[in-house]
Amino acid sequence: MFHIILDFFFPRASLSGMEGEWITEKECRELAVFPIIQTKEDMRRRNILHIDRLVAAAEYEDSALLKKAIHTLKYGRVPALAEQLGGMIARAAPGINLLEQAVLCPVPLHWTRRFSRGFNQAELLAKAVSRHRGFPVHNLLRRARPTGHQAWRKREERWEALWGAFRVRGKDMPSFVILIDDLSTTGATLEECAGELKRAGVKRVEGWVIALG
Repeated sequence: MFHIILDFFFPRASLSGMEGEWITEKECRELAVFPIIQTKEDMRRRNILHIDRLVAAAEYEDSALLKKAIHTLKYGRVPALAEQLGGMIARAAPGINLLEQAVLCPVPLHWTRRFSRGFNQAELLAKAVSRHRGFPVHNLLRRARPTGHQAWRKREERWEALWGAFRVRGKDMPSFVILIDDLSTTGATLEECAGELKRAGVKRVEGWVIALG
């Protein structure tokens, strides 16, 4: 009943403005996957030392609809979009031998940001990827301090703001971790997370995201 009342006063609008649902079947079809895979060698050329592979479902600037979907998920606070966007990540990522026992780890939000947003979009995406690919989700990291909005910062400022921002949770680490996030631009967030995980004993870390910015 509560959801019916909410829908009456605040009707759902899709990404293109259609009333009735958050995303239409047509919009789902238009959110195409164009996988981008950057290898360990690619990472090292960018001076990213701890990520062993980066996978993105698409290029951020290539699709206005995808940009709207990511923005609506995070800032419009529409967690229902995580299922579709997480499915894009799952379809883009290459096959992995299940014997490797990969674990999905969402990039954490500071508790103050999570409280204000109501959820961590990376965690919702990780759960969606898990449903598609079967890997378990474990919150292996916490954000030790707030780091502000990265989107408003230049490259050097992003790296400086994230220095030492993450800490591992617990002592027993898996050997293979896949970090899940919505967007990667400079790679600073994923790199800082990966560095912390490797210092705790993780052997391989990949980053899987919706889009490469």
